[in-house]
Amino acid sequence: MPHAPHSHPHPEDHLSSSAMLQDIVIGLSDGLTVPFALAAGLSGAVSSSALVITAGLAEIVAGSIAMGLGGYLAGRTEVEHYEAELAREHREVREVPEVERAEVDELLTEIGLSEATRKLAVQELTADPEQWVRFMMKYELGLEKPDPRQAPKSAATISLAYAVGGLIPLSAYFLTATPREGLLWSAVITIVCLLVFGYLKSRLTGQPPITGALKMAGTGALAAGAAFLVARQFGE
Repeated sequence: MPHAPHSHPHPEDHLSSSAMLQDIVIGLSDGLTVPFALAAGLSGAVSSSALVITAGLAEIVAGSIAMGLGGYLAGRTEVEHYEAELAREHREVREVPEVERAEVDELLTEIGLSEATRKLAVQELTADPEQWVRFMMKYELGLEKPDPRQAPKSAATISLAYAVGGLIPLSAYFLTATPREGLLWSAVITIVCLLVFGYLKSRLTGQPPITGALKMAGTGALAAGAAFLVARQFGE
């Protein structure tokens, strides 16, 4: 009895998962660090927790919008760059096909194919203009077709991650009476979160997790310490 042909029911979503992870890392790392540094700086200059909270919330809103817009523009730029290169390759295939065939042959030479095999491969690859252009885009230019829906996804993910990250250090000021007390608890909460986040991020990206955790926590502590000292100096 003949066997049914094998099928692949699940889609390959490695690229979208990787892009989402990168967006979360960008948004959350900045969200944990920048509002923490701002709140720490204000804690050295003002005596009201309400002022720190108000300024912190304003920064989180502005930062979320700015980070999201940056993610959207980066995604759109990638799509526009790919489309421009795609149009150029189509034009070159039409106008200078012999030059493009020579480039295909050169690419196949680099991967070690024999002359006879290259000749057949060049004929096959250049028989269909669409296949020809896709080959040049991937192997000559190193460009993969970006998902045009990724730009708004990146914007939303980065904005949300930034807001979540920013509310973590600010939360301590809602529960304490003075900015100095809020700063103490904010520092403890944020450093712990930075350590955990840095550890997990490094594990997921294949980096040494302890080193990654210490680097991320050290960056946040340094930024907050510098902001606190500067604000205290000018506040005196």
